[in-house]
Amino acid sequence: MIESMVSDRILSLLAALYGQPAADAAWARIRLHLESFPKELLSRSGQACQLSEKDAILITYGDTFTCLGQPPLQTLAQFAGQWLEGAVSGLHILPFYPFSSDDGFSVIDYRQVDPRLGSWEDISNLGQRYRLMFDGVINHVSQHSAWFQAYLRQEAPYRDYFITANPDWDLSGVIRPRTLPLLTDFETEAGTRQVWTTFSADQIDLNYANPRVLIEIIDLLLYYVQRGAGIIRLDAIAYLWKEPGTSCIHLPQTHLVIKILRAVLDWVAPHVILISETNVPHRENISYFGERNPATGRIDEAQLVYQFPLAPLILHSFAAQDASYLCEWTATLDAPGIFFNFIASHDGIGVQPVRDLLTETEVRRLVERIQAHGGLISCKSDANGRQIPYELNISLYDALNDPAHPDPHTDMHRFLAAQVIMLSLAGVPGIYVHSLFGSHNCLPCVQDSGRARSINREKFDYTTLKTELEQGKSQRANILAAYRRLLLIRRQQPAFHPEGAQKVLCCNPSIFSIARFDPNQECPIVCMVNVSPTRSACHLDLRKQRLPDYLNWQDLIAGEIYHPANSCLEITLAPYQSCWLTPCSNHRNASTH
Repeated sequence: MIESMVSDRILSLLAALYGQPAADAAWARIRLHLESFPKELLSRSGQACQLSEKDAILITYGDTFTCLGQPPLQTLAQFAGQWLEGAVSGLHILPFYPFSSDDGFSVIDYRQVDPRLGSWEDISNLGQRYRLMFDGVINHVSQHSAWFQAYLRQEAPYRDYFITANPDWDLSGVIRPRTLPLLTDFETEAGTRQVWTTFSADQIDLNYANPRVLIEIIDLLLYYVQRGAGIIRLDAIAYLWKEPGTSCIHLPQTHLVIKILRAVLDWVAPHVILISETNVPHRENISYFGERNPATGRIDEAQLVYQFPLAPLILHSFAAQDASYLCEWTATLDAPGIFFNFIASHDGIGVQPVRDLLTETEVRRLVERIQAHGGLISCKSDANGRQIPYELNISLYDALNDPAHPDPHTDMHRFLAAQVIMLSLAGVPGIYVHSLFGSHNCLPCVQDSGRARSINREKFDYTTLKTELEQGKSQRANILAAYRRLLLIRRQQPAFHPEGAQKVLCCNPSIFSIARFDPNQECPIVCMVNVSPTRSACHLDLRKQRLPDYLNWQDLIAGEIYHPANSCLEITLAPYQSCWLTPCSNHRNASTH
């Protein structure tokens, strides 16, 4: 019955995308892929994806940790096994396929592990202990890929796998993520062709108007499932479908493609999660959840969506020493799926997602602060040719703290306070590997690569790092220990379930404060973070906020016990102090009886 419903849905989506005759032909080929999916994997796939408060995902390159004579993926396994056991549930290993540029995002061969990193066996071994997130870099491939090389030879079917531009096309409205040519000239067996290259001349966009391309990608994603993918990240998915005369971003056809991918996975691997990566304003971003399918009750696009406004809003909060904007924005969050909360990643911090949340003056001050802290600013041209900042390239630690005037004690508390905000919000936390250590800007990395984003992509010699961490005296060791402790506390609290409710409390502009509840509206936790360098008080009326009036509330982070008086909690937070308050007694105040 379920297969019949999904089958009908896939066919109707294909018809909406390509028309009925082409849809019938495409569905016949897709069905063969589904029916040949290994039966042993079908039996293990279970029900739809389950996420809980125990989930936290580490984001890392496959070669962040290197050790002489050992494949980096094995070194990564050693690091995670020694330092993160029980603290994280998943690993997002950034593109680990052979590539030609963009640190992995110009994929030469989708189906191979870069031999410089390791092997599929290494990936499989990691998958025995962690839920793995694979990158689906499906908007484009490397110009050195076999597909594009066949295009240059004008071989069937690959001559139709890419987009050859027509001189009559109107491309004036195409939205660009980078200031680079949209079209690139290539010499083919049939002469010079202008080919669509949204991101760079080495990243050739695929032509999804050709059903064969979609079928290839469906087969690829099913291959990733067989190789252990528990989450598939849809990289740069907003630009997938090209239509001259449009903006070529967020087109209805793109959403149809994602719905098809979701339906395919619902058939053979409902446990596998799709996550969309769309660095755009909030309303556009959450459109990639799609809609709730009335037949299945499930979201019909991505179950997880990156929470892009969070990082710049947190930076603004600490810079302004005022969490008001962050609280106001948090109070508006409402979506049918789950947010993937992150405040640092392998890329920079996007500015576009907060263009409608911060004023131009506030954005400019944020840009100036990043520059003053040794960071770089990536810009793109607007319609008038003006250079507009779109990304802040800096390590998160140096974005929050001025490296020219270090204060190790205060800086570490400020940095961890920002992490606590991220860990407190409804959703699943994504932790960039350098946040575990409070890494500084890597300016030599920028000099070596010539790319601004390299500032936050330092590699570690693991033998040296391991010795430093085991000695336990350095900043890196202290931050890792504190971060690991936060994660271990968090995973024991049902109130941090990703689908649990959250309520903004707003007791003081200097304090970010929310209440979290488990899905049964029990076991509340009050989360408070002082974003200022001064002591800040919070008066919390438990009755007014409809929180249980218990005799004792304990801070899970510091261990301190607080006693409400007349149903009010009076708490004064030290500079950059964070607390997770939870009732520690089942006796309510007599005044509430």
